[in-house]
Amino acid sequence: MNTNEPSSISRTQAWVLASRPKTLPAAVSPVLIGTALAVKSGNFKLLPVCAALTVSLLLQIAVNLANDYFDFKKGVDTEDRLGPIRVTQSGLIPPETVKRAMMGTLLAAAISGFFLAIVGGWPILALGLAAILSALAYSGGPFPLASNGLGDLFVFIFFGPVAVCGTYFVQALQLPMLAVILSIPAGLLITAILVVNNLRDIATDRQTGKRTLAVMLGETGSRVEYLILIGTAYLVPIVLVVLEMIPVYSLLALFSLPIAYPTLKLILTQQGRTLNQGLAGTARLTFLFCLLLSAGLLAG
Repeated sequence: MNTNEPSSISRTQAWVLASRPKTLPAAVSPVLIGTALAVKSGNFKLLPVCAALTVSLLLQIAVNLANDYFDFKKGVDTEDRLGPIRVTQSGLIPPETVKRAMMGTLLAAAISGFFLAIVGGWPILALGLAAILSALAYSGGPFPLASNGLGDLFVFIFFGPVAVCGTYFVQALQLPMLAVILSIPAGLLITAILVVNNLRDIATDRQTGKRTLAVMLGETGSRVEYLILIGTAYLVPIVLVVLEMIPVYSLLALFSLPIAYPTLKLILTQQGRTLNQGLAGTARLTFLFCLLLSAGLLAG
């Protein structure tokens, strides 16, 4: 059993653990930015926004369930795991039950996505299919993306450009360059969440043969990557304000720095299970940054 497993967990609590609720703000954040841009351009449409948010949340939960199931089946999750409890490895929920829940969640995401495909046409259909396939391929299949150093890239693509631009497109049916540029900070920050997760697990991943980018870069390289991701995310709105592409109120995003500093300090200096605090801190930072940036766009 995992050493940080509580002595008694109910079935409901186990499913909550499996869905990894602390990761869900990462699914909401890019939708906020895409929606703020749509409101600002006079293209806001409630039903597509609700559907986009539903799809984003369901895909995040499906990925969490897939990681739980596939990492157990491949022997990646062991008793030495430092992260939050995995319900399959800990025996809280049978593997096949987790697998069925994963497939059911993907099906629910596909149903919601079908509405978006009707609204947005073949580009949204293609992105939706790619997102579902990537959710399965992230930790499953013959070439798991996460185990071959590609997890960071795919997280950036799907939680940055795809999520932000997709949210905007299903409302406006067009895609300005500004939406593409503003998708970058969201993608960078959400990728930073993954970097912390993989930094914490370098030793155990190396033992089980899981070659994440963090394993390839090592601890120092991963910390440098994290610093670059966070720094670039903050740089983007500053540059856009200087170029007068977005209102100066967008610099509200900088008010998230009080969270960024202690989280960055922890990640640059700590190891092991302590990094779980940095993981939660980076998730909070991501949501707050995107919320403040969206508010600033609307205020302008």
